[in-house]
Amino acid sequence: MNMQVPPPTSNRDVPAHETLPGNNRARRYLLGGLALVLVLGGYYYWSHAGKEPPRRLQATAPVRVAPTVQRDMAVVEHTIGTVVANSTVSVTARVQGQLTKAYFKEGQMVKQGDLLFEIDPRPYQAAYDNAVATLASTKSTAERNQRLAAENAISAQQNETAEAAYLQAKANAEAARLNLEFTKIHSPVDGKTGPILLQPGNLVSVNGLTAPLVTITQIQPIKVSFNLPQSDLPRIQARARQGGLTATVNLHDMGGQDIGAPVDFISNAVSNSAGTIELRATFPNKDGALVPGQLVDVTVELADIPGAIVIPRIAVNIGPDSQYAYVVNSDHVVEQHNLKVLFDDGTHVAIQSDIKPGQMVITDGALRALPGGKVNVAPARPSAAQPAAPAVREAARGKQAAPAAQ
Repeated sequence: MNMQVPPPTSNRDVPAHETLPGNNRARRYLLGGLALVLVLGGYYYWSHAGKEPPRRLQATAPVRVAPTVQRDMAVVEHTIGTVVANSTVSVTARVQGQLTKAYFKEGQMVKQGDLLFEIDPRPYQAAYDNAVATLASTKSTAERNQRLAAENAISAQQNETAEAAYLQAKANAEAARLNLEFTKIHSPVDGKTGPILLQPGNLVSVNGLTAPLVTITQIQPIKVSFNLPQSDLPRIQARARQGGLTATVNLHDMGGQDIGAPVDFISNAVSNSAGTIELRATFPNKDGALVPGQLVDVTVELADIPGAIVIPRIAVNIGPDSQYAYVVNSDHVVEQHNLKVLFDDGTHVAIQSDIKPGQMVITDGALRALPGGKVNVAPARPSAAQPAAPAVREAARGKQAAPAAQ
């Protein structure tokens, strides 16, 4: 049997819509990617053509500086002091009885000897009168026996007994007089009275169970007690030998002026717990501005450092081995100088270093500065507290006077 077989067909004879879909999609992706590369490459060439690569600039650190000065610097300590009464007296009764009257008002200033209280004097007046009568009788008997003994009319023993009775009666009369006097209670010191602790009408006892009648504090003069570190003890002792210390109390917060007084007490021991030594100064306190128990700011000048090298406190840096400061030379190059702080007043420090007067130390921006590197010195910040220069002040006066002249 004869069979006719059709000849094989080639791919180019297959219609386009009968080709495999995967090959067509891959071709489209490839062409799209090539086009995107050409577009990006052209844009990069167009945007960067003719331009030089940027140069890396080495910026200098901006800093602020302050000059080093040489001047005398006072070694001053600032501390908190406590106002202490010069003396505090608790007034109590020396005889018992009914408290009849108080002759002062609470909080009143009294003088030494002023009458404060009175205890009912009638029992003590009666006892005194009795003692005086007994004294008169025994005195008469003693004088009579003395005359009889001179005439040998009585024995010597009778004369001595009468003399002893007279002396005893005299002592009893004096004791009765004192008890009568103690019924009036007077102020033992000048000072300010506190509250009355036992009001009139109550019975005063002297067996130790009754509280004081009133407490008087002496506030004119008055003391201020304060403590300084034991590290200041050599300066304190040296200044005490040279003429003494002076303590100044700041009363600006209370609307007053600073007052000073000599330090008249230096403790004989350093506190083991706090490592400080107590000092006291006595103030007249005529206006009563200082009150016992009050806390005040105290300033004490301990010494003076002549010709000290002084720099701002903010210019001092703490290193691993010592303290140091950055100095900017004339070429704006940073130099590191080690130093030792002799005294710090909170704003400036006196130092021991090879830094010379007039050299500029970095006060702001030290963290961005490196030894040997250059810095950019920025102008100093204007200070409202700093007074204007003379030329500026004269110009200001001229501007103010010009309208007036017109």
